[in-house]
Amino acid sequence: MAENLITEAAAEDILELQSKIEKFNSGEIPEERFKAYRLTRGVYGQRQRDVQMFRIKLPYGKLSPDQLRAIAAISDEFTNGNLHLTTRQNIQLHYVHLRDAPAIWERLEKVGVTARESCGNTVRNITASPFAGIDPDEPFDVSPYVQAVFEYFLRNPICQDMGRKIKMAFSAGPNDSAFAYIHDFGFIPLIKEGKRGFKVLVGGGLGAQPFVAQVAQEFLHEDELIPFIEAGLRVFDRYGERERRNKARLKYLLDPKKGLGVDGFLELLEGEKKTLPYKTYPINVEVQDQKIGSRDTTGLAVDSVDEEAFDQWRQTNVFSQKQSDYYAVKIRIPLGNISSEVARSLATIAENYASDDMRATINQGLLYRYVTEANLKPIYAELKTLNLHLPGFDTTTDVTACPGTDTCNLGVTNSTQLSTELESLVREEYPELINEANIKIKISGCMNACGQHMIANIGFHGSSIKVGDKVAPAMQVVIGGGVDPDGKGFIAEKVIKLPTKRIPESFRLLMDDYKENGLEGEYFNDYYRRQSKIYFYNLLKHLGASSSFHKDDFQDWGMEVDFRPEVGVGECAGVVLDLVGTILSDSE
Repeated sequence: MAENLITEAAAEDILELQSKIEKFNSGEIPEERFKAYRLTRGVYGQRQRDVQMFRIKLPYGKLSPDQLRAIAAISDEFTNGNLHLTTRQNIQLHYVHLRDAPAIWERLEKVGVTARESCGNTVRNITASPFAGIDPDEPFDVSPYVQAVFEYFLRNPICQDMGRKIKMAFSAGPNDSAFAYIHDFGFIPLIKEGKRGFKVLVGGGLGAQPFVAQVAQEFLHEDELIPFIEAGLRVFDRYGERERRNKARLKYLLDPKKGLGVDGFLELLEGEKKTLPYKTYPINVEVQDQKIGSRDTTGLAVDSVDEEAFDQWRQTNVFSQKQSDYYAVKIRIPLGNISSEVARSLATIAENYASDDMRATINQGLLYRYVTEANLKPIYAELKTLNLHLPGFDTTTDVTACPGTDTCNLGVTNSTQLSTELESLVREEYPELINEANIKIKISGCMNACGQHMIANIGFHGSSIKVGDKVAPAMQVVIGGGVDPDGKGFIAEKVIKLPTKRIPESFRLLMDDYKENGLEGEYFNDYYRRQSKIYFYNLLKHLGASSSFHKDDFQDWGMEVDFRPEVGVGECAGVVLDLVGTILSDSE
């Protein structure tokens, strides 16, 4: 495995982190001050005592086989041997001891990966469509632009002490495959009069109060991309809320009723542009050559592949690239969790049969690129040995879920086991939905939306229901979110709160009603809007009647004791937030 030289800036970062840890341990730095520092270095508090989550920053999810192997080795040496893929194309390692963080970071930098500004009040990992560069419908490949923005703002002084985090996303085309509409800054590529540029969206966000981003520019020339972002960040840094942290996101600053509105924001942005070091910033759009695996597949045991199973997998997990005779293979990673052993195998498969440019996807999966027809069956056979061969990538059966109460301080209910239950239910009772790409299920363990439940057609977030002196673990059911087939984005509506054990039955009711009463070919969200929120509330309300609760309803998935809300102190964006009071108040 070739190692990179660690840059001078990265070496200074690592030494500084080591020094700060030593001073914190000796009592020279107060805990809250140290917390704000370590978050911007990827070290995030975990639900379990005395261990941390370490977040690795992967711009647009780009990952090489060597990098994946290095992360697997780090996971073996310093953590529990698991790699967790997130909805923001990061990889997270859990159960990390604080003392090991500098060594982990050093190992990452040797293979060209950073943790700088992966958490905290910074410009977070910049996401993009995993199909960027290979999408037949894209105007151009956005990958070089994402890379340039990442490099320009990494360690940039404007990003080091903002009021809150900033999230950006680049879609590959008008279908908004990267959910630009829920980001602080979202970019959709366009070509106008032969020139490259972007439709710019600003002020989107999820969380407890979601906002759909507003259009700031119908067309922004490619050379103005970085100056626009820098000026926008300066406005946010200067005028954004600092005292009330729960109102400090860009979406509140741009609120047309209580904030600047888009016009006010753009007026201030134009003023900031005058002080920038660059009025335009040309970006090198040359894409590196793909190193494509060329293993001889002659003699490989692929004759025994079940043709019917392979064909179904191919329908949902294989994508025809715009490059002639090449395909992308989409790999479902249940719950986004990969063992270090499996990660090494996935790296080897990529080297043998695909390109060295893998992508972590925004639904917690992986993407192989530049696969030939001859290599599809060998890849399928290899994935089957890893039990990663199931069809249904990014369909109804591919449920997105955050770690919830497994590791997160803010987790209210168990999102991971519920996800597993729903996936099994779909496969066993609704096999036709394995091919359904227009009904997505997403689950978050709390209202903060790490599982992106508010952009699901059917979503759930952790909560609770108080019944006398007892509390039942619950999920808030939300319906109608996501990107429509025409590329328009929607935020889901809250419909009803139900005990977690009754969520599978709620899904059955929704699907059976849709099958019975939906019009021929009617998109699920159109059906939801046609019937109205109250229709679905009435459909499900008997499941929420506390008079019918039994013993199991007071136990969360995977638990044999009654539920007790044990929400800790979260560190999202450096905010200290105790959710217990909020949740109990909401329950009452």
